[in-house]
Amino acid sequence: MPRQIPYIVGTEGCERFSFYGMRNILTPFLISTLLLFMPVADRAGEAKHIFHTFVIGVYFFPLLGGWLADRFFGKYDTIFWLSLVYCAGHACLAIFEDSLKGFYFGLFLIALGSGGIKPLISSFVGDQFDQTNKNKAKVVYDVFYWMINFGSFFASLLMPYFLAKHGPAIAFGIPGILMFVATVVFWLGRKKYIHVPPAPPDPDSFTRVARSALLAHKPGQARTGLAVALFGVAGAVASLAMSLQWGFVIAACTALVLLLAFGGIGTSMQLERARGVHSDVAVDGVRAVLRILIVFALVTPFHSLFDQKASTWIVQANSMVPPTLNIFGNEFSFVAAQMQALNPLLVMILIPFNNLVLYPALRKIGVEPTPLRRMTTGIVFSALSWIVIGTLQVQMDGGTPTSMLWQVLPYALLTFGEVLVAATGLEFAYSQSPPSMKGVIMAFWFLSITVGSLWVLIVNASIKNDAVISNIATSGFSVIAFQMYFFAGFAFVAAAVFGWYATRYKMMDNYRSDAAPAKA
Repeated sequence: MPRQIPYIVGTEGCERFSFYGMRNILTPFLISTLLLFMPVADRAGEAKHIFHTFVIGVYFFPLLGGWLADRFFGKYDTIFWLSLVYCAGHACLAIFEDSLKGFYFGLFLIALGSGGIKPLISSFVGDQFDQTNKNKAKVVYDVFYWMINFGSFFASLLMPYFLAKHGPAIAFGIPGILMFVATVVFWLGRKKYIHVPPAPPDPDSFTRVARSALLAHKPGQARTGLAVALFGVAGAVASLAMSLQWGFVIAACTALVLLLAFGGIGTSMQLERARGVHSDVAVDGVRAVLRILIVFALVTPFHSLFDQKASTWIVQANSMVPPTLNIFGNEFSFVAAQMQALNPLLVMILIPFNNLVLYPALRKIGVEPTPLRRMTTGIVFSALSWIVIGTLQVQMDGGTPTSMLWQVLPYALLTFGEVLVAATGLEFAYSQSPPSMKGVIMAFWFLSITVGSLWVLIVNASIKNDAVISNIATSGFSVIAFQMYFFAGFAFVAAAVFGWYATRYKMMDNYRSDAAPAKA
């Protein structure tokens, strides 16, 4: 095992604790403290809007971090300096607990720092291995995933307690200290790391191939694909023009989605024109990426459901009866945000259960749990979790006191869906993308999470319309219960379309052969 690995693993454990520690108390803090100037009825909606805007930033900035590392500074320098930005963000949260602008600036810095290093840490681990010890890499990645959930579990248990007992300065300060420790640990290993320098511009990169395909002109052939892509550009401009009505985040994210969707369609229509200008391998790689993007697009409803466990589900839990635990004669009462500790705990249980029990059992009865089948099933289970959470809301709206423990069932369903979708999605993306396009695929995976939160913002914005509220009233459900059932239906539709597309998707195998030498 390379001697520098403990430094990176230690960094990851502290960083994940710091991130989930602040993230999991963000919604309750906003509702109970920072948004007190707003009417009570509006606080939960605004808190969810702020939370999902933050999530959008976290999963958008990987594009920036990856670009800076690949083109200019390399992974180590980019991780180190963005980690300092990350620390500054935590400091802002602890200091500016009563200042909207100061607190929001802290969230921006954390989104920039956390998102910027997100695509780099795991690839930096890979840089530390070569052909002589590559078999050890899987062990390290398993430890990485375990550390993520280990840190998340304890952060989810402890930080809500510190927020309730000691206030926001302490509750946000502790994650900041852990992030500073992470940065110091990472710095201590600086002379032991293998540093891979930034790569020169790739003439066969995804964007260059796509541009060549769109701009290529052949006599007697119309450039329909270019027209489709330009339609997407016009739609993006129109979306940005609606910033005042929709808000900048919704408008900008919608513009990005339109550019990717219509640009991708247009590129696929004219992709063959890039042959000759670029290698056949590069052109086939772009086609593979475009096929994978359809899968990612159909997964975005899952992300919109999953991330709301830290917003919508906490809002519901705040109105439930908290369970109490008697330890050595002392009673401890759980708070709403602590329910999120169930997610990493269940992940650590379900992953070995699936690999050791469930999947072998399915194979024995002749059912192969392929990646696309697993992902389809995962989306269905996430939808089921929202049926349960909606039913709990209806019960509460009827005046029935409901214990917070009832959320254990939807958490179990949603976490099972997460294991089937999130972990499998990364495996699927890696196996389907050619070696030269794997970095692009990871960037698009993070963008699919961004789009998931975009759906939440759009739905939350729409229920502020009086006409929409009037129509919801005729259904007999409260607004929040209607939203919950709506998201469940949204996911069921996505699962049906995903399952249909899966039957038409031709699986590829782009794992590197053992005989192939690794590139430095």
